[in-house]
This record gives sequence, structure tokens and C-alpha cells, in this order.
Amino acid sequence: MDDVPPAGAAAPRTAVVTGAGRGLGAALATALAGRGLALGLCGRTAPPAPPGADAVCRAVDVADGRALGRFAGEVVARFGRIDVWVNNAAVLEPVGPLAEADLDAVARLVAVDLTGVLAGSAVFAAHVRTRPGGGVLVNVSSGAAGTPYEGWAPYGAAKAGVEQATEIVGREERAAGLRAFAVAPGVVDTAMQDRVRAASDRTFPAVGRFRRLHAEGRLSPPSWVADWILEHCVLPAGRLRPEGDAGAVHVRVPEPPSPGAGPA
Repeated sequence: MDDVPPAGAAAPRTAVVTGAGRGLGAALATALAGRGLALGLCGRTAPPAPPGADAVCRAVDVADGRALGRFAGEVVARFGRIDVWVNNAAVLEPVGPLAEADLDAVARLVAVDLTGVLAGSAVFAAHVRTRPGGGVLVNVSSGAAGTPYEGWAPYGAAKAGVEQATEIVGREERAAGLRAFAVAPGVVDTAMQDRVRAASDRTFPAVGRFRRLHAEGRLSPPSWVADWILEHCVLPAGRLRPEGDAGAVHVRVPEPPSPGAGPA
């Protein structure tokens, strides 16, 4: 991947982040605000805006494409356009063998983790087509998209779908200037990781790996991951480019060089 910025790339002015109430989403909101971007933030409940940020904050079910469209319309009405869209909202449960899963919970996970990303990507792509300047789409993926963790069939399947959807949307919208990124954030120190470590060995056989990473202090701070995504995917000076004729950049955020370190 080449880190030469696209020709004519301009600094983004407005960003949307879904699942912005806590964890990585909240860290992304803070990092974007720190770069002077106006924000559209949504979550299951209306997330708080970072201190000093100019933001539209709403409670939105990302699985509801019409609701996302209305939210995007509010953001555009307030700020004129959306330059960056981050599909971060996700749920983890149910965890355990698929044969034992509550299928209503499976359907809800797919609705949030995959349908929500498809809906957000569609809303943003349609907006980018309406005005010049292109845009940056960041879909938060996972290592589970390519690693078959027993106990995570719904989550892994949804994240694999996110990877493929991002690639296809990147190809479809290339002419409109949309640049697409599927970003696996690594093992991030969030409440979701707390729930991962609380799983039993029977329901999630790989749980020992995640407990060891926690014990060794190797979970990435959300602020590190957010800053890395901004520097390598969002901001023109460091923006990565797809390889060959690929439609999207598929990348995993590296571990920090040391606990609590900022981006290189």
C-alpha cells in the first residue's frame, strides 16, 4: 500500500461516527474533534459530544436505513456535507456454539454488525454522489473476519461480510471519489473485551488467548487505535491507497510500540 495522498485531496470538515457512545467510537469522536472536524454522532442512546465539539448527537438504530438517512440529513443540514463516515457500531452476543444460540439474538447481531454497515455505507455513498470532493468510508472490521473462532459464528460471519461489502462499495463508488477502508482495530481495551474475557472455555475456546493479552498489558488503548485510523485512513497526508485494482484498503491496526504510546 502506498501512503501518497490522492491528488487534490482536501482536509475533511465533517465526520459521522456510529456507535459513538463509548469505546473506540467515543475515542474516534474525540480524535476527530481534536482535528477540528464537526461531528455527527449516533448510538443506541444519544452519545455525548467531546468537549468543545460542534456536533449533532442522536439515538439511532443503525439497522434502520431510513433512520440513518434521516440522521445523515440532519448532519448535512447543519454542516453542509459529510466528508467521513465511520461505521463502528457493533454487538458481540450471542457467544457460543451456533447450535445453542438464540436465533433472535443472532438476527439482531447481523442487523447491527452487517446490515447496519451496509445501510451506513449506502447512505454515505448516495451522499457522496451528490457533491464534488469524494469522501472517506471507514468500516470497522475484526480479525474474526478471517480467523474461525469457535463460538463466534455470527460475529465472524458478519465481520467477513463487512470486509466484502467494503471492497465492493469501494469499487462501485470509485468514480465518485469515495475511498473505502475496512479496518480491523486489533484487541482494544474496551467493554467488549471485558465481555470476551468473561466467556467460558466451553462457549468460547479461544478465551485464554484474550485473557493472556490482557494479563500481558497488550490491549491497545482506544485513543491509540483512533489516532492511527485518522492518520492512515482519514487525513490526506497519510492516507493509504488500495493495492492494484482493489476497491478498498483492508488493514489491521498494529499494536502500540509500548503501553500508552501515541501514534508514530
